[in-house]
Amino acid sequence: MNMLDTIRSHLPQLSKSEQKVAHAVLSDPGEAIRISIARLAVRAGVSEPTVNRFCHHLGARGFPDFKLLLAQSLAQGTPGLSQHVAEDDSVDAYSSKIFASAQASLARVRQQLDTQAVAQAVTQLCNAKKIAFFGLGASAAVAHDAMNKFFRFNVPVFYSDDVVMQRMSCMSGGEGDVVVLISHTGRTRAMVELARLARANGSTVLAITSPASPLAAEAQLALTLDVPEDTDIYMPMLSRLAQLTLIDVLATGFTLQRGATFRHNLKRVKDALRDSRFDKAPPRAER
Repeated sequence: MNMLDTIRSHLPQLSKSEQKVAHAVLSDPGEAIRISIARLAVRAGVSEPTVNRFCHHLGARGFPDFKLLLAQSLAQGTPGLSQHVAEDDSVDAYSSKIFASAQASLARVRQQLDTQAVAQAVTQLCNAKKIAFFGLGASAAVAHDAMNKFFRFNVPVFYSDDVVMQRMSCMSGGEGDVVVLISHTGRTRAMVELARLARANGSTVLAITSPASPLAAEAQLALTLDVPEDTDIYMPMLSRLAQLTLIDVLATGFTLQRGATFRHNLKRVKDALRDSRFDKAPPRAER
């Protein structure tokens, strides 16, 4: 049962105020995924807490999660593109769907993120003798972004999207090294094999992947992202955004944990790069 059917089936069980929210959503579900909770509350003539109660009664974790589930229900999806996009969508329609689903998905991941696991991951990265970031396909781009961020820190960093190089790195690693493996599905055989190789040679394996996946089971520490996106059918979009955001979280935690002296050294690196850019154009004077 999709979210629209769920709303209809739950109507008799909802309070009068929640029924107002339901009717507002059912009258224009496409608009409901684009507007804020405040605007939906005004449109339904209820309070924002009422909208939240409505979402929880339908099994959603909150309004962002409700919008994500609603967006998934609005279209069967176009294979190879996105599960939110229909073949006859206009530019305005598919643009709105992509942005709305991205915002809702990031909010969902934020609510579910295990901050204790993030803190452990940051500590492991701060104590690492060497860090390697590996991924394949769309996750390789995320691993490359992670390398770009951590490369400016005072720790050796390695990245490769070549499976042979990845295997060689895991086999030559050892105690004190951290291998970060990124895979949305967590079912890619090569990634799971890398986790086993790295652990066998004494490295710590940190996985950024889906919950209850084979990769999560092989890693000493897994940062799991529950992103409802079937990348076996659709182009990776939401999962990639969630991974990139988590890399930003780890990089920020690394910088803060290293302290003020480290941040001063990081500023020196930024200053050294200043001459490689043109100066910012001065703002135009108003006429």
